[in-house]
Amino acid sequence: MTFALAIPIGLLIGLTMGALGGGGSILTVPALVYLLGQNTQAATTGSLLIVGITALAGMAVHHGAGRVRVSQGVVFGVLGIAGSYMGSQLSVSVAPDVLLAAFSVLILIVAAMMFARSRRSHGGSLDADGVSDHDEVPIITLRPSFTVEWSRALKVLITASAVGLLTGFFGVGGGFAVVPALVLVLGFTMPVAVGTSLLVIAINSASAVASRIGHGIHLDWTLLGVFTLAAIVGSLFGGRLAARVRPERLTAAFTVLLVVVGLYTAARSFPQLV
Repeated sequence: MTFALAIPIGLLIGLTMGALGGGGSILTVPALVYLLGQNTQAATTGSLLIVGITALAGMAVHHGAGRVRVSQGVVFGVLGIAGSYMGSQLSVSVAPDVLLAAFSVLILIVAAMMFARSRRSHGGSLDADGVSDHDEVPIITLRPSFTVEWSRALKVLITASAVGLLTGFFGVGGGFAVVPALVLVLGFTMPVAVGTSLLVIAINSASAVASRIGHGIHLDWTLLGVFTLAAIVGSLFGGRLAARVRPERLTAAFTVLLVVVGLYTAARSFPQLV
């Protein structure tokens, strides 16, 4: 029965990651805990493995369509490694009920962020490859006077570190924060931000998993394998779906799902804190 549930859940999460560049990963932890019977520490660690591998698979589809800026994505991901390590260390010392309660709040915040983002349209004309004139803006720009735009670089550093912290602490990919950051800070169009965010997610997830090694966390590798394979298949479909379906429709449907999951997680976890 457990494996029968892992397949459709993995497909759904992979589909949303591939189509939206994130967000779906935030469902992995509550799914592993409440539907698949994993404890909180195993769920957050297993989620990082599932999300990281699925993100790489989804990124391949977007990269083939020219929607991944590898150099900017690598820099953003590397900047988040320190935050990811700190988040992972903090997570191990937090009580499971407290972690889940905080996680439910995070889910509802993400739902509000995605709703707000769906109300805004980000401009930018696309060329034949779906690339905007703003897509090639580097993280740190050197002007003719060779002065560095430190304020912009600082925003990227703070944002990347914050995303890494969330990734390590909650076991999520952080795409819900990466995509807006790439759009607002680096000037990417939505399609390119979605594709590039998957590379950032993979880097953050890998660093968070590495920092958890040696903490005595036992994982159900068979379950994680089935879940991950299903998520990979879903991400491949999601990457193609992103080019055919209006992102606003996908975001709206997913936001509703986030609210439901967030309220359910809160209803299960907060009473345990009293």
